[in-house]
Amino acid sequence: MQFHGTPIPGITLVELRVLQDDRGWFARSFCRETFLLQGLETEISQINHSYCKTRGILRGLHYQRAPQAETKLVRCVKGSIFDVAVDVRQDSPTFLQWYGVNLDEDSPYALYVGPGFAHGYQALSDHSAVVYQSSASYAPNLEGCVRFDDPRIGVQWPIMSPILSPKDQSVPWLESDFLGISV
Repeated sequence: MQFHGTPIPGITLVELRVLQDDRGWFARSFCRETFLLQGLETEISQINHSYCKTRGILRGLHYQRAPQAETKLVRCVKGSIFDVAVDVRQDSPTFLQWYGVNLDEDSPYALYVGPGFAHGYQALSDHSAVVYQSSASYAPNLEGCVRFDDPRIGVQWPIMSPILSPKDQSVPWLESDFLGISV
């Protein structure tokens, strides 16, 4: 595996080492020892699989507050997505900055998203599927949401007029006095 830094500390693009032959390919998507050597979280409490039936579906932007602030390792296993993380860490020099990357079933990449980031993605193709490991179990009472089109953040989603869940449709814009979360 190779680990590529991004402009925002706490987000890392992980390039998997692909071994390919006539039968197909093999890649290790997680190795505890390798992640430890990089100083990355290795706890896995939950593995989630999400499916988007239609191109344009947008899920997120969601985060969890302490003590259940979570790290995610996100991989697109079918189709393609635009994956986004927004820094909501209190006192972070990159507060409210975002990083986005295209992930797809044919590329050997995963996105590592540390605690204190709101995370979401948009399906760029029909029948897209995402698998992500999480360092903490889902805690609805500690969940926070950032509106996908919040003008304070300005994420540039590839598909206009996304398809949203009722929950994500009802998320308000961040209050002007939002100072972030502690992790």
